[in-house]
Amino acid sequence: MARVKAKARSGKKSPKGDAIALLKADHRQVEDWFEQFEKARDEQRKHTLATKICKALRVHTMIEEEIFYPAFLDATEDKEIHHEAEIEHAGAKKLIAQIEESAPDDDYYDAKVTVLSEMIKHHVKEEERPGGMFAEARKSEMDLDSLGAQMAARKAELEEESTDDDDMTPPPGSRKERGHVGRLMRGTK
Repeated sequence: MARVKAKARSGKKSPKGDAIALLKADHRQVEDWFEQFEKARDEQRKHTLATKICKALRVHTMIEEEIFYPAFLDATEDKEIHHEAEIEHAGAKKLIAQIEESAPDDDYYDAKVTVLSEMIKHHVKEEERPGGMFAEARKSEMDLDSLGAQMAARKAELEEESTDDDDMTPPPGSRKERGHVGRLMRGTK
């Protein structure tokens, strides 16, 4: 991964905002979707929201891990904050994969989305708190405008790839269909 050279900020903000503004906007969007999920009663609505949440979090974690986190570590040398964030991402990605492999008719679906919400709330709190990653990044000489532009471009690229994948991905099957596939894999009928 390319390391971003630390340089003094110009004081001007790019039209889309700096890296932290972009990440915070992602946080607010996912928080809103989690709230909508909590209130939803219709399984299709829950599935739609969970899909949006998982896709957004996959893209968000990638741009953080590929661009923001390496620049943060380079500029601040704060391994403690960096490593904790990476571990939190690893846990969230495992749960995201489980949610994506299931459907609202699964007994644990709502619980998985709820636990993911709690994990993300904790992660966001850690990043956004005074003395957290974002505060330390602002105190450093990171070029947050340049990083924001890089992250916005990468985010658009990942979202486009995700949209292309959606066209080829069949919707999740019912519990009965997954059970049939599982029995076929085990050699039973």
